[in-house]
Amino acid sequence: MLKEACVENFTDIPLVVQRGADRIELCDNLVVGGTTPSIGVIRKSIEYCRDRNIPVIVLIRPRGGDFVYTAIEKEIMLIDLEAALQAGATGVAIGALTETCSLDKPFLEEIVGLTTAGKCECTFHMAFDSVPEAEQIESAEWLAKTGFTRILTHGGPAEVDIFTHVDHLRKIMAASGRISIMPGGGVTKKNVLELQAQLGFKEAHGTKIV
Repeated sequence: MLKEACVENFTDIPLVVQRGADRIELCDNLVVGGTTPSIGVIRKSIEYCRDRNIPVIVLIRPRGGDFVYTAIEKEIMLIDLEAALQAGATGVAIGALTETCSLDKPFLEEIVGLTTAGKCECTFHMAFDSVPEAEQIESAEWLAKTGFTRILTHGGPAEVDIFTHVDHLRKIMAASGRISIMPGGGVTKKNVLELQAQLGFKEAHGTKIV
Protein backbone atom coordinates (compact mmCIF):
# COMPACT_ATOMS: atom_id res chain seq x y z
CA MET A 1 0.00 0.00 0.00
CA LEU A 2 1.30 3.43 -0.99
CA LYS A 3 1.01 6.05 1.74
CA GLU A 4 0.58 9.64 0.56
CA ALA A 5 1.36 12.16 3.30
CA CYS A 6 -0.43 15.47 3.06
CA VAL A 7 2.10 18.08 4.14
CA GLU A 8 1.70 21.79 4.81
CA ASN A 9 4.61 23.78 3.40
CA PHE A 10 8.11 22.25 3.44
CA THR A 11 8.43 22.06 7.22
CA ASP A 12 7.26 18.50 7.84
CA ILE A 13 8.60 16.85 4.69
CA PRO A 14 11.88 15.58 6.18
CA LEU A 15 9.98 14.03 9.10
CA VAL A 16 7.29 12.25 7.05
CA VAL A 17 9.92 10.98 4.60
CA GLN A 18 11.90 9.62 7.53
CA ARG A 19 8.74 7.94 8.85
CA GLY A 20 8.12 6.17 5.55
CA ALA A 21 5.86 8.32 3.37
CA ASP A 22 5.82 6.96 -0.18
CA ARG A 23 4.47 10.14 -1.79
CA ILE A 24 3.89 13.75 -0.75
CA GLU A 25 0.86 15.92 -1.40
CA LEU A 26 2.24 19.43 -0.96
CA CYS A 27 -0.06 22.26 0.05
CA ASP A 28 -0.39 25.29 2.32
CA ASN A 29 -3.11 26.58 4.68
CA LEU A 30 -4.51 23.27 5.87
CA VAL A 31 -6.76 25.23 8.22
CA VAL A 32 -8.96 25.95 5.16
CA GLY A 33 -8.46 22.51 3.63
CA GLY A 34 -5.32 23.40 1.70
CA THR A 35 -4.28 25.91 -0.94
CA THR A 36 -1.46 26.11 -3.48
CA PRO A 37 1.97 26.60 -1.86
CA SER A 38 4.42 29.22 -3.09
CA ILE A 39 6.68 28.43 -6.02
CA GLY A 40 9.68 28.59 -3.70
CA VAL A 41 8.17 25.94 -1.45
CA ILE A 42 7.27 23.83 -4.48
CA ARG A 43 10.76 23.95 -5.97
CA LYS A 44 12.63 23.23 -2.74
CA SER A 45 10.24 20.44 -1.75
CA ILE A 46 10.57 18.74 -5.13
CA GLU A 47 14.35 19.13 -5.01
CA TYR A 48 14.50 17.52 -1.55
CA CYS A 49 12.14 14.69 -2.48
CA ARG A 50 13.73 14.00 -5.86
CA ASP A 51 17.03 13.21 -4.13
CA ARG A 52 15.13 10.59 -2.10
CA ASN A 53 12.97 9.19 -4.93
CA ILE A 54 9.76 10.50 -3.36
CA PRO A 55 7.08 11.74 -5.81
CA VAL A 56 5.44 15.10 -5.09
CA ILE A 57 1.83 15.98 -5.92
CA VAL A 58 1.13 19.74 -5.73
CA LEU A 59 -2.29 20.99 -4.70
CA ILE A 60 -3.74 23.53 -7.13
CA ARG A 61 -6.38 25.47 -5.20
CA PRO A 62 -6.44 29.28 -5.14
CA ARG A 63 -8.48 29.68 -1.95
CA GLY A 64 -10.48 27.90 0.70
CA GLY A 65 -14.24 27.51 0.52
CA ASP A 66 -16.19 25.91 -2.27
CA PHE A 67 -14.89 24.56 -5.58
CA VAL A 68 -16.87 26.80 -7.92
CA TYR A 69 -14.30 29.11 -9.51
CA THR A 70 -14.53 32.35 -11.42
CA ALA A 71 -12.81 32.86 -14.76
CA ILE A 72 -9.98 34.78 -13.07
CA GLU A 73 -9.54 32.06 -10.42
CA LYS A 74 -9.28 29.49 -13.20
CA GLU A 75 -6.60 31.57 -14.89
CA ILE A 76 -4.71 31.63 -11.59
CA MET A 77 -5.01 27.85 -11.29
CA LEU A 78 -3.66 27.33 -14.80
CA ILE A 79 -0.69 29.59 -14.07
CA ASP A 80 0.02 27.72 -10.82
CA LEU A 81 -0.33 24.38 -12.59
CA GLU A 82 2.19 25.33 -15.27
CA ALA A 83 4.59 26.55 -12.59
CA ALA A 84 4.27 23.24 -10.71
CA LEU A 85 4.92 21.28 -13.89
CA GLN A 86 7.95 23.39 -14.74
CA ALA A 87 9.27 22.83 -11.22
CA GLY A 88 9.15 19.08 -11.82
CA ALA A 89 6.05 18.00 -9.89
CA THR A 90 5.10 14.36 -10.34
CA GLY A 91 1.48 15.43 -10.45
CA VAL A 92 -1.16 17.87 -9.31
CA ALA A 93 -4.29 17.57 -7.18
CA ILE A 94 -7.16 19.67 -8.42
CA GLY A 95 -10.93 19.87 -8.45
CA ALA A 96 -13.55 22.18 -9.94
CA LEU A 97 -17.34 22.09 -9.86
CA THR A 98 -20.29 23.92 -11.35
CA GLU A 99 -22.83 25.83 -9.28
CA THR A 100 -24.92 22.64 -9.06
CA CYS A 101 -21.83 20.75 -7.78
CA SER A 102 -21.43 18.70 -10.93
CA LEU A 103 -17.97 18.34 -12.46
CA ASP A 104 -16.78 21.44 -14.33
CA LYS A 105 -16.00 19.29 -17.35
CA PRO A 106 -14.70 21.93 -19.83
CA PHE A 107 -12.20 23.27 -17.29
CA LEU A 108 -11.16 19.79 -16.15
CA GLU A 109 -10.55 18.76 -19.75
CA GLU A 110 -8.28 21.80 -20.12
CA ILE A 111 -6.41 20.76 -16.97
CA VAL A 112 -5.89 17.20 -18.19
CA GLY A 113 -4.66 18.49 -21.54
CA LEU A 114 -1.89 20.37 -19.75
CA THR A 115 -0.96 17.53 -17.39
CA THR A 116 -0.92 14.80 -20.03
CA ALA A 117 1.20 16.99 -22.30
CA GLY A 118 3.65 17.23 -19.42
CA LYS A 119 3.28 13.52 -18.63
CA CYS A 120 2.06 14.44 -15.17
CA GLU A 121 -0.38 12.63 -12.88
CA CYS A 122 -3.70 14.31 -12.12
CA THR A 123 -5.61 13.68 -8.89
CA PHE A 124 -9.20 14.87 -8.49
CA HIS A 125 -9.20 15.88 -4.83
CA MET A 126 -11.96 15.83 -2.21
CA ALA A 127 -14.09 18.27 -4.16
CA PHE A 128 -15.44 14.89 -5.30
CA ASP A 129 -17.29 14.59 -1.99
CA SER A 130 -19.33 17.68 -2.89
CA VAL A 131 -20.65 16.02 -6.05
CA PRO A 132 -24.23 14.74 -5.49
CA GLU A 133 -24.08 11.09 -4.51
CA ALA A 134 -26.33 10.10 -7.40
CA GLU A 135 -23.75 11.54 -9.84
CA GLN A 136 -20.59 10.17 -8.27
CA ILE A 137 -20.29 6.87 -10.13
CA GLU A 138 -20.85 8.54 -13.50
CA SER A 139 -18.42 11.28 -12.46
CA ALA A 140 -15.75 8.72 -11.53
CA GLU A 141 -16.18 7.02 -14.90
CA TRP A 142 -15.88 10.37 -16.70
CA LEU A 143 -12.72 11.29 -14.76
CA ALA A 144 -11.18 7.93 -15.66
CA LYS A 145 -12.05 8.30 -19.33
CA THR A 146 -10.78 11.90 -19.42
CA GLY A 147 -7.34 11.01 -18.07
CA PHE A 148 -7.33 11.56 -14.32
CA THR A 149 -5.05 9.19 -12.41
CA ARG A 150 -6.96 8.94 -9.14
CA ILE A 151 -9.79 10.31 -7.02
CA LEU A 152 -9.17 11.36 -3.43
CA THR A 153 -12.38 10.89 -1.46
CA HIS A 154 -13.71 10.58 2.06
CA GLY A 155 -16.79 8.86 0.73
CA GLY A 156 -19.19 11.35 2.30
CA PRO A 157 -19.38 14.36 4.65
CA ALA A 158 -15.98 15.16 6.12
CA GLU A 159 -17.31 15.47 9.66
CA VAL A 160 -18.47 11.83 9.65
CA ASP A 161 -15.99 9.03 10.41
CA ILE A 162 -14.70 7.45 7.20
CA PHE A 163 -15.66 3.95 8.37
CA THR A 164 -19.29 5.09 8.14
CA HIS A 165 -18.75 5.57 4.40
CA VAL A 166 -17.21 2.15 3.68
CA ASP A 167 -20.23 0.84 1.75
CA HIS A 168 -20.37 3.90 -0.49
CA LEU A 169 -16.61 3.85 -1.05
CA ARG A 170 -16.89 0.20 -2.05
CA LYS A 171 -19.54 1.07 -4.65
CA ILE A 172 -17.38 3.82 -6.14
CA MET A 173 -14.34 1.53 -6.25
CA ALA A 174 -16.33 -1.25 -7.92
CA ALA A 175 -17.70 1.07 -10.60
CA SER A 176 -14.64 3.18 -11.29
CA GLY A 177 -12.50 0.46 -12.86
CA ARG A 178 -9.69 2.33 -14.61
CA ILE A 179 -9.06 4.98 -11.95
CA SER A 180 -7.58 4.58 -8.47
CA ILE A 181 -9.86 5.49 -5.56
CA MET A 182 -7.70 6.82 -2.72
CA PRO A 183 -9.40 7.19 0.68
CA GLY A 184 -8.55 10.28 2.72
CA GLY A 185 -9.84 12.42 5.54
CA GLY A 186 -9.41 10.82 8.94
CA VAL A 187 -7.16 8.06 7.60
CA THR A 188 -4.21 7.62 9.96
CA LYS A 189 -1.39 5.19 10.65
CA LYS A 190 -3.60 3.74 13.40
CA ASN A 191 -6.61 2.85 11.25
CA VAL A 192 -5.33 2.56 7.67
CA LEU A 193 -4.75 -1.20 7.77
CA GLU A 194 -8.22 -1.85 9.17
CA LEU A 195 -9.72 0.32 6.44
CA GLN A 196 -7.65 -1.39 3.77
CA ALA A 197 -8.82 -4.79 5.00
CA GLN A 198 -12.41 -3.68 4.32
CA LEU A 199 -11.82 -1.96 0.98
CA GLY A 200 -8.65 -3.39 -0.57
CA PHE A 201 -7.33 -0.05 -1.86
CA LYS A 202 -3.74 0.35 -3.07
CA GLU A 203 -3.06 3.90 -1.86
CA ALA A 204 -4.23 6.06 1.04
CA HIS A 205 -3.91 9.73 1.98
CA GLY A 206 -3.67 11.64 5.24
CA THR A 207 -1.89 14.22 7.36
CA LYS A 208 -1.17 11.46 9.91
CA ILE A 209 -0.73 8.54 7.54
CA VAL A 210 2.83 7.89 8.80
